Amino acid sequence: MREVTVSRVVAAAPTELSAWLEPATIVEAEGSFAVERVEERGDATVVVASGPGIQLPLRFEDRDGSIYYTQESERGPFSAMGTRLEVESVDHGRTRLTARSTVELAAPLPFGDRIAAWKRRGELTNLLESAETAVG
Repeated sequence: MREVTVSRVVAAAPTELSAWLEPATIVEAEGSFAVERVEERGDATVVVASGPGIQLPLRFEDRDGSIYYTQESERGPFSAMGTRLEVESVDHGRTRLTARSTVELAAPLPFGDRIAAWKRRGELTNLLESAETAVG
């Protein structure tokens, strides 16, 4: 299992950035999957995303004031994936968005977890760049 962390300061208030960080928007902004549908399930939101030859349910929850999401089923690119998004006020209406993700590749490849972490870092960087463009 590998951990990836990316962070960026955005020229927007925390409330503005938090309003933009909706589950479907997050999935689209990462750039690897398209959103097929969004399902509300009690205290969680499940985004069913798809890509070439794959359908992937991602479960989003609020945990301790941050957004936490996981790959909900075992059928997907990862045997385990969890991501936490944290929004923190910096100064003068600026906000730090930090994304931390742990990943483990489902396929038995040499250096598979390194490849998964590299791919995940790119997705999270896309998310931060999209957030900065949208609200910054």
